[in-house]
Amino acid sequence: MSTPIDLYYWPTPNGWKISIALEEMALPYETHLINIGAGDQFAPEFLKIAPNNRMPAIVDHDGPGGEPVSIFESGAILQYLAEKTGKFGGQTPREKIAVSEWLMWQMGGLGPMAGQAHHFLKYAPMMDPPNDIPYAKDRYRAETARLYGVLDRRLADNEYVAGDFYSIADMSIWGWASLWEGQQQTLEDKPHMARWLDMMGVRAGVQAGRALFAEKRADFRQDKDAQSQLFKR
Repeated sequence: MSTPIDLYYWPTPNGWKISIALEEMALPYETHLINIGAGDQFAPEFLKIAPNNRMPAIVDHDGPGGEPVSIFESGAILQYLAEKTGKFGGQTPREKIAVSEWLMWQMGGLGPMAGQAHHFLKYAPMMDPPNDIPYAKDRYRAETARLYGVLDRRLADNEYVAGDFYSIADMSIWGWASLWEGQQQTLEDKPHMARWLDMMGVRAGVQAGRALFAEKRADFRQDKDAQSQLFKR
C-alpha cells in the first residue's frame, strides 16, 4: 500500500476540492488540520509547504521519481492528482482542454468572486468597526450571479461542466456553488445548475469529502480574533 498523502486542510470550499478529489480517486491520505481562524496558516512549518499562507496543500511522499513533493494551490493539486491517477482529467486532448478551461474559470472567477460576496455580505458588516458597504455587496453579488449564469448555460448542453464526463472541474466548482444561498443567489432561473448540484450532492465521494471534519466548520461573524487572522494579516 502506498504511503498516505498528507492533506493540509480546513473545511472550506477550497479545502473540500481536495478532500473530494482524494475520496473520488480512492487515494489514501492523512489529514492535518490548518485552523485558519487560529492562524495556523502562518506557522513557519506550514509556510514551507504553502508559501502563500493558504490551505489546502498536500505532500505526496510518492511523487515524481518516487521522491516526495509538496504542492500548494488547489487547482495545481487537482491537476497533479488527476495526472497521477489518470482519473477525472479528461481522456482526449479536447476533453483535457475543457477540464483546464473550467478549472481556470473557477480559480480565476467563481472562487474569488463568490469569496468576496461571502466577505462583504456576511462578515464585513459584523466587523469592528462595521464595514457595511452597499457598493461592494452589490458588485460581488451581481458578479457571482453572472458567473452562475455562465455555469447554467454551460450545463444546459452538458451533463457535467467539462462535457459528458465527471472531472476535477466539477470538484473545484461544487464547493462554492453549493453555498449559493449564502451568496444571496437564486436557482429559480438556473435549472441546469440546480440539476447539477443535485447530481453532485448524491455522489459518495462528494459527501465524504464534504463531511471531513465538518464539525470544525464555524461562522466567524462573532469571532473577532478569527477575523483578525483571516482579514487583517
